[in-house]
Amino acid sequence: MAKVSDEFERLLNIMARLRAPGGCPWDREQTHESLRPYLLEEAYEVLDAIDRQAYSELRKELGDLFLQIVFHAQIAREDGRFAIEEVLQTLNEKLISRHPHIFGEKKLEKAEEVVHQWEQIKLNEGAEKGLLDGVPHAQPALNRAFRVQEKAAGVGFEWPHIEGVWEKLEEEVREFREAMNQKDLRSREEEFGDLLFSLVNLARYLKINPEDALRRTVEKFIHRFQYIEKALARQGRSLTEAMLEEMDELWEEAKVSL
Repeated sequence: MAKVSDEFERLLNIMARLRAPGGCPWDREQTHESLRPYLLEEAYEVLDAIDRQAYSELRKELGDLFLQIVFHAQIAREDGRFAIEEVLQTLNEKLISRHPHIFGEKKLEKAEEVVHQWEQIKLNEGAEKGLLDGVPHAQPALNRAFRVQEKAAGVGFEWPHIEGVWEKLEEEVREFREAMNQKDLRSREEEFGDLLFSLVNLARYLKINPEDALRRTVEKFIHRFQYIEKALARQGRSLTEAMLEEMDELWEEAKVSL
């Protein structure tokens, strides 16, 4: 097996050649901004491979995601902003400074203690104006809600017992039902958002990642709905020709079969 350093240097040389004069026309045209959708796409493909436990594909998808990092670093080098070596150096120094219980004298035993320490160190470093400033705006709202709550909980802003989480969720359900009786769409939307936020908080409290849970549920729905579609197709019929009762019956079959 080749050395990590050799393969890494080979990758950097390939990327530099693709971007150099006379290199690939497409690669030479790219910017940090134009690569944004590819970075997101590759990240989601990694998640998809993990969900399917397709580890041979995961190896490939991790490579595609890593390419995006190297691509951005090469553009930054060309612009005189920073180089990949600085990216790695910054990361290494951050990992060491944020883990004094590993690389220092302090000892921690619980994951919750580590999270609290991580957030406290970030605040002490002055890396952010406020605790929640580091939560990216561009990520999906469900995951952003999870990260905001996680960060707040990391400094002690947290229900001491799960009963408080349940009570808040039940309160938001009542308020949403009340909003449903109003004609104001904005009020309904606000209360629905509060309800979702409380559900995310319950998931976080139970150590469930809501983004992962919802993604898997969507995939489950797709597979079961496709079962209905294929079953009707075998009968020479389309979805629009089936009654709701028939589709419900096939749905129950899918729950057993899949």
